[in-house]
Order: sequence, then C-alpha cells, then structure tokens
Amino acid sequence: MRGALIALALAATGAWAQVAPGDNLVVEGIPTIPAAIAEKASRYGDVRSAFIQSWHPQRREMLILTRFADTAQVHIVRRPEGDRTQLTFFPDRVAGATFQPVEGRYFVFSKDVGGGEWFQLYRYDVEGGAITLLTDGKSRNGSPVFTRDGARIAYTSTRRTGRDSDLYVMDPRDPKSDRLVMQVAGGGWAPLDWSPDGRQIAVLEYLSINESRLWLVDAASGEKKLLTPAAAEPVAYGGARFANDGRSLFVTTDKDFEFQRLAVMDLATGSLRYATSDIRWDIRDFALSRDGSQAAFVANEAGVSRLYLMDTRTLRHRPVAGLPNGVIDGLEWHENNRDLGFSQSTARLPGDAFSLDTRTGTLTRWTHSETGGMDTASFPEARLVEWKSFDGRAMSGFLYMPPARFAGKRPVIVNIHGGPEAQARPYFLGRLNYYLNELGVAILFPNVRGSNGYGKTFLKLDNGFLREDSYKDIDTLFDWIKAQPNLDGNKILVTGGSYGGHMTLAVATNYSDKICCSIDVVGMSSLVTFLENTESYRRDLRRVEYGDERDPKMREFLQRIAPLNNAQKIRKPLFVVQGKNDPRVPASEALQIVQTLRKSDTPVWFLMANDEGHGFAKRRNRDFQFYAEILFMEQYLLR
Repeated sequence: MRGALIALALAATGAWAQVAPGDNLVVEGIPTIPAAIAEKASRYGDVRSAFIQSWHPQRREMLILTRFADTAQVHIVRRPEGDRTQLTFFPDRVAGATFQPVEGRYFVFSKDVGGGEWFQLYRYDVEGGAITLLTDGKSRNGSPVFTRDGARIAYTSTRRTGRDSDLYVMDPRDPKSDRLVMQVAGGGWAPLDWSPDGRQIAVLEYLSINESRLWLVDAASGEKKLLTPAAAEPVAYGGARFANDGRSLFVTTDKDFEFQRLAVMDLATGSLRYATSDIRWDIRDFALSRDGSQAAFVANEAGVSRLYLMDTRTLRHRPVAGLPNGVIDGLEWHENNRDLGFSQSTARLPGDAFSLDTRTGTLTRWTHSETGGMDTASFPEARLVEWKSFDGRAMSGFLYMPPARFAGKRPVIVNIHGGPEAQARPYFLGRLNYYLNELGVAILFPNVRGSNGYGKTFLKLDNGFLREDSYKDIDTLFDWIKAQPNLDGNKILVTGGSYGGHMTLAVATNYSDKICCSIDVVGMSSLVTFLENTESYRRDLRRVEYGDERDPKMREFLQRIAPLNNAQKIRKPLFVVQGKNDPRVPASEALQIVQTLRKSDTPVWFLMANDEGHGFAKRRNRDFQFYAEILFMEQYLLR
C-alpha cells in the first residue's frame, strides 16, 4: 500500500483515519493530518533517483546511490538498465563510495549517524561483503582520494582538535597504517588528487566561495608549497587534477575573469594556460580520462548544464549534442578511456545514471528510477524568468506553472535556495510536483544576489552589511508576481531551507503584508546566534559570508536585522521544520523563534525529527513533513 512507511492510525471502522507521527518526531501546533492526504500524495514520495559514484576498474559496472527503503544506500549495476543490487543496509544514509581503482576488490564509503555529519570512512570487501570501520568513529572525516596504484587514500579528519581538517594517509586494507601527514588550521581543507608517482598531493584550502588556495603537499614529510600566491583581489580555485606527466595541474579558477575557467597550471612556473575563455559561464565540474588524453567538463549556463569534451593536448573542446536541458553531476571516466559516466536530472527526469561513448557519441542509460507510477513526460518544464530589483539590477529564477486544466490566476510558492552561495537550477522537483499537478500552485525558484553561477561580482553582492539587499530582491519579486496575468499576487507562500530558511524568516518579518504564510526549514533565526553555535569546524568559513559577529558594528547590524529580534512583525502563519542533530544550523535557531512567536497570536506549527540533521534524509520523516506541509498549504494558502 502506498505510504506504508508512515504509520497510519486505524479508526474503529477499520478505515484509514489519520497520519500518525513516529515517536522520533516532535510535533507542536500541527492539526491531525487526514489519511486522505497521504493516500493521494504518497506516490509523489515514491519517486527515486540514482547517482553514479564510481566505475569498477576492470569491468563495465558502476556503483550508484539510490533509495529503496528509508535512506540512500550503495548499489551496484552490472549492465545498462540492469538490476540495482543493494550492497549497504544502514538506517542512515551513505554519502559516497569509491572503488579501489586498480583491482576493485573493495570500495571506500562514508556515512554519518542521525544527520550529524560526523562522517566515518569504511571499507566494503566485494567478496563476502565484510564492512570495516577505517576511522575513529568520533571525528569528522571526508574527501578520500586514492593513489593511482590504489595502495593508499588521502583524506581529512578533525580528530586532533575537533575543528581543524588535518590531512591523513592510509592503506584501506590496513587501518593501522593510518598516518597524520599535515596539521592545518581551519575546516576548509581537502585533498583533490595524487601525483602519478604517489609522492605529492594537490590540496585545496577553502577560505570562502570567493577565495581559496592550492597547495602541493609532500606525502612523506608533510611539507607544503603554495601554488597560488596572494593576488590583488581574492581568487577562487575549484578542482585540481594532475596531468599524466606530473608536471602540470588542470584546475578551475576565476583568476582574472568573472567566471570559473578551466586552465592548465605549470607546476614549475605557476603560469596558467586557459582553455575555456570563450565560455562566459562557470565550469562547475571536470574529469580527466585515465590515459590523460581527454577531459570532460560541465559549464553551468544560466543554471543549465552543458557537457563538453576536450583534447588535453590542444585544449580544443566541443559541446556534446543531444542531451536534454537539466543538471549534470558526477563525471566519472572508466578505465577504458572511452566511457564517461554521469548523472542527469531534468524537470521530467528524477535523476539517473548515464554513460557516453566518447568515440561514437552513443548515450546509454544505466538506471530507470521509478516515478511512483506517474508519467513524468507531462510534468511542467522550468521557464527562465527575469525581473528588475530595487537598484535596477536584473534578477532571474525558474518558474514552473501548473497544467492548463487549472484556470485563472494561480497561487504561488516562492522557494528560496540555501547557501546562500547556491543556485536554483532546473532539477526534478520530486514531491513538489504534487503542488503543481494536484493543487494547481505555481512554484518560482529565485536566484537573488549572492547566488552562485552569475559571476564573482554578483556572488559578493549580499556579503556582510549588504545582507538586506537580498531581502529586497524578494520584495521586488513579489511586485513582479503581482503584475503577471497568470499568477495570483495575493496568494503567495514563501519557503526555503538552510539560508533559504533564514530568507523565509526575513521575508516573513519584513514583508508580512505581501504573503499568506511561510515554511522555514532548518533556517537561521539570528545570524549572531547561528555563528556562535554552528559547529566550530565551519564557523570561520561562514563569517566571511555573513560578517564576524565578534565585531561590535557587525554584531549590532546582525542583531538589528535578525528575524528573532523582529518576531513581532511576523503576522502570517509560520511552519518551522528542524532536525535535532543539525551541525550547520543548530536546533536552537528553530526553538528560539518558535518560543518567541508562541507569545503572539501568530499561528505556529513546529516539526522536529530527533534522528535527523540539516534537512530530513529518512523517507518516513520526509513523508510526514510533506503531508504536514500540504495541510498547512490547504489551510493558509488555498483558502
């Protein structure tokens, strides 16, 4: 029966009566949810997606992440459109998996508990299925990268201080071989690649989305060499991969350019040879074939992914034709230097694994993820829209309209992305398709100033004391909605997660008269208390974006604009969703705004999962949240 993962209480007659929350959920102010909502909406939660993780080095097989029960787990697919054989069976999600790159007798994967993001690394032995914990079980560990001979991994761990992401090296076959290579200060370090001879490691030091550094680290001594000296203005670097001769690195950087370009760095001189100056969009991902002769990269063109192939000798590149408009993730070359694997999502494709034969151009689909029995070919496509903000600057977003059978002006959900340096893109909407197809509500995903993908100048327009300008972008969006003949500017719900949740609270505070209601998911109610309480390994990284709350002038500003300190202005119903174990936006951010609003007449619904972190990952919790949001919408947006 659909919705079986949510407990349903039976009435005395035996008919389904209501949706009952699990014992792990804290539910306050939420009325009884009729079972009829779950019966109608549950199929939208039955949609799956699949994301490629790693090719087997000797066979044409791949590891993917997909969810069959409550959480995403590792599966293996042994042929295109073949069975997805589940390999891991944990109550909590698996975050990633990588085959040992020579023999493939085991893979390394990462997993946390309860959404706390204290990730541990494990080894999974393909023969026998034994699982071995590789890390200490307590610290935060991540970014495992294999040497080319598959003998060692480099990774980061906070085990020394609980805050700093030091660099370690280990032979995964022998966890006792674990060795600290380099102590660092800060939580933004990550190994990116090993040199072909296994002697050096390219390491990224992330300071902010606008500034980062690349280092070359001696794997034996831990000595490091800065490859990217300070420039007149901050420079951001992204990926880095060694060329096969070991004398150069392929990198992405916005040095001397508005966008991230793909370039080749000479390790002896530090000079850069740019490959994509003709593409005035960010290069978001790239991968080198095993023999080093080809590169694949993805450009983010106004939110839509464009896949390119490049000859690494001449740096000549060409776009791959025939792919639908959507988002491409996870480029992975097979050892055969021919098959390029990736995952793609579109408005009508929930996310599946594909491979491209780079010699013939043949595209092969490896997974057909279920869509709850629905024909997604009729689902609305995203439409790029633009409006002018208060200062005349152009803003944009993606608008999804309900089917034509819904006549007249349509109510609108304004869904604000997190980050804030993220970007709304034309992904598959999952459960949100219910609002379009069944309730006739339009959904608009704005990319306000500070969003990624529109150049480094746009990215910095909301930093520090400029924070309120991004709030004003949403205010002008409301005016744009009101002027549209097919949208109902008097029926607007605003929502968002993480920083989008903060924006939701800020909009509900400043523009209460322009909305009907709001849903805040793991959002910050005060940037001061957020910065004081977010996990220590990420605190300094966030201060670059939001401002340093220890500075008196900045603290006064952040206190003045905090939704928590202006809660009396929130006059429309609010639904707050939170994970108790959230390491990014602590549960205290939700609790304090809910407790403050309880003193007013504003209706407040509150849902907290005791076994979740930064957003709900478990199917049963996501289902209950979904059904509760539908009820909230029916009561406060659609009446």
